Amino acid sequence: MSYIKPAALKKGDRVGVISPSAGLPSLFPHIFDEGIKNLQELGLEPVEFPTARMDAKTLYENPALRARDVNAAFADPSIQGIISSIGGSDSIRILPYLDLDVIRDNPKFMMGYSDFTSLHSWIHQQGIITFNGPSIMAGFSQLKSFSEEYQNYINRFLFDAWEEFELPDFPSYSNGYPDWRKTENRGRIFQSGTDNGRRWLQGSQISRGRLFGGCIEVLEMNKGTDYWPAKEFWNGRVLFLETSEEKPPVDYVRYSLRNYGAMGALERISGLLISRPRDYSDKEKADLDSAVLSVVNGEFGLKDLNVVSNMSFGHTDPQVILPQGGEVLMNPSDSSIKIADPVFEY
Repeated sequence: MSYIKPAALKKGDRVGVISPSAGLPSLFPHIFDEGIKNLQELGLEPVEFPTARMDAKTLYENPALRARDVNAAFADPSIQGIISSIGGSDSIRILPYLDLDVIRDNPKFMMGYSDFTSLHSWIHQQGIITFNGPSIMAGFSQLKSFSEEYQNYINRFLFDAWEEFELPDFPSYSNGYPDWRKTENRGRIFQSGTDNGRRWLQGSQISRGRLFGGCIEVLEMNKGTDYWPAKEFWNGRVLFLETSEEKPPVDYVRYSLRNYGAMGALERISGLLISRPRDYSDKEKADLDSAVLSVVNGEFGLKDLNVVSNMSFGHTDPQVILPQGGEVLMNPSDSSIKIADPVFEY
């Protein structure tokens, strides 16, 4: 299947800001405002849609309102991109209200992560490349606390015309943010120390495939619904999975991954990427690696599948942007993972 590439963003573009999940901007406006300011300093013009700052209770009770903003952002020709304010836990409730015809007829850059997985994975299944990456409150709000190397990466990914892009690692990482109830914590991160980089757990041959994935707990909420991919969808995919701030136990990940094997997805994919897990100890990270291999190799006999863990995406920072539907090349000889083709129309 070929996928529609959204137009590349340019400095000065108008970007719609929506809240398709939790109404946290209304609870922590200083964190939201910092993200808006940093987006402006990147050269974009944030446009807040009605749900962006809507109070959390109203937002929760009205999934149709949240979907209306998604539809409106796609329909508005003056909006060149869409970025989620924050995640949550129930964005699957807005999917029945999406106008898929409007979305398919007006493809554009759309990015978020965590609970945004429900939204961008379903829209991706309509044939559009979507993006798993920073949100306004978690990622862009803290942008200036990250290294200059990462800030340059965001600029290059979003605004440079590139043919291919190697996924980077960064020298340090953070497990979350100081208490958002305190206004002095706007833009701040917890510094967790040195990042030892990705771990190539198995696989010795170059593989290629199209990215698909997101937050493992949110994907579990989608399994068995009308919004879950058909079996054939998994052919040649590179599945990426990340754990949330709720820190699911290692066995939760094991059982979830086993389910992918039972549905016949693991035998069809060409690679598996596991994020650096949020708040795991070194021992728990090692246990997670062992659990992944025990399922992939031990239970399903997929000893040649390229499997990489401790990747820089998901609920730790800084995080790389992963294009759903973008083709990646995994090369175990040098441990590189490269987006092999442009994911934007220039």
